[in-house]
Amino acid sequence: MSRQGFVLWFTGLSGAGKSTLAQKVAPLLRAKGVRVEVLDGDEVRENLSKGLSFSKEDRDVNVRRIGFVANLLARNGVCAITAAISPYRAVRDECRAKAQVPFVEIHVKAPLAVVESRDVKGLYKKARAGEIPNFTGVSDPYEEPTRPEIIVHTDRESADESARKILSYLAQRGLVAE
Repeated sequence: MSRQGFVLWFTGLSGAGKSTLAQKVAPLLRAKGVRVEVLDGDEVRENLSKGLSFSKEDRDVNVRRIGFVANLLARNGVCAITAAISPYRAVRDECRAKAQVPFVEIHVKAPLAVVESRDVKGLYKKARAGEIPNFTGVSDPYEEPTRPEIIVHTDRESADESARKILSYLAQRGLVAE
């Protein structure tokens, strides 16, 4: 079993593929003997951040909570995978700075038109109609990472290709076995 904990911080627009990739990478890491927990943005919001709005202040609180839990898990030898939009660069950078373990930021990137076409929940449509205020990418900004360790282009790569890219990076850093 790997004893080195680390954080994989997936960030990107709604529908970019963060949760899909987290669910693809987690079993691959487990197969290598890594203990893994996935902190999915929707689940965290439901269980740790219920009652928070989507204002900038409340989004920042939510992301800080995710960062705190991820660091806590990783300090105890777990790979904590976060899959949350985490739209504001400063708060992501704050989570990185507070991490006591390796922190790997993964920009799950896809053009707005592509993520809107994948919109199975109809959220972008509602946001464009003014029914959802403060919607990231429509009426609220998404601040792309300036220096993520990994960028996956989910409009051009399959989920398997993106997962292989992530595992290859982790192996190069010595965080997982080849």
